Amino acid sequence: MKLRLLILFAALAATGLAGCASHLPGRAAKTSCCAKAEPPTPFTDKSLYQLDSLWTTDENRQIKLSELSGRPQIVAMFFANCQIACPIIVNDMKRIEAALPADVRARVGVALVSFDGKRDTPAALADYRHTRHLPAERWTLLRGRPDDVLELAALLGIKYKEDARGQFAHSNVITILNAQGEIVHQQIGLNQDIHETVRLIQQLAAK
Repeated sequence: MKLRLLILFAALAATGLAGCASHLPGRAAKTSCCAKAEPPTPFTDKSLYQLDSLWTTDENRQIKLSELSGRPQIVAMFFANCQIACPIIVNDMKRIEAALPADVRARVGVALVSFDGKRDTPAALADYRHTRHLPAERWTLLRGRPDDVLELAALLGIKYKEDARGQFAHSNVITILNAQGEIVHQQIGLNQDIHETVRLIQQLAAK
């Protein structure tokens, strides 16, 4: 994340940002022509919540990932038409959720982000929620622009590729974020032991 921000800053500087502070030779500029600096972000440079991308929920509402802040999140990427790995990923997330004590479960969110921006419309995601019995008070289903999906996948260390049939080969990863959007744990693979994941979530929820 820090590298990405540094690259962005360097790119802006290289495209003439310095010209914004130009002034007459020999005279100091009294004011800057640039806009006021934005207030500092409450998130660290390791937080996914620094991303400015907009995402659409299954309720057709646009949000930033930062709206997920304030509680630990169990996060995975999927696509609704997936018939093999994704149902297992969702079931693994449900197993993790079910293993949490009720009071902890109420303080934890779960987010599914789609690879498939073409077919996973808000209506398709809403249908997926209904079919899979994913409670709205805890589960968030999101779709995004292809570039934003690619960026998020890269930050999560997830590889994916669409084939000619519109299916996606992808990494099977469940990520645990703390309340500030920092990655604290990843469960790799399908049908894995959830003990360590559950233990870490309980620790995060207690903070």
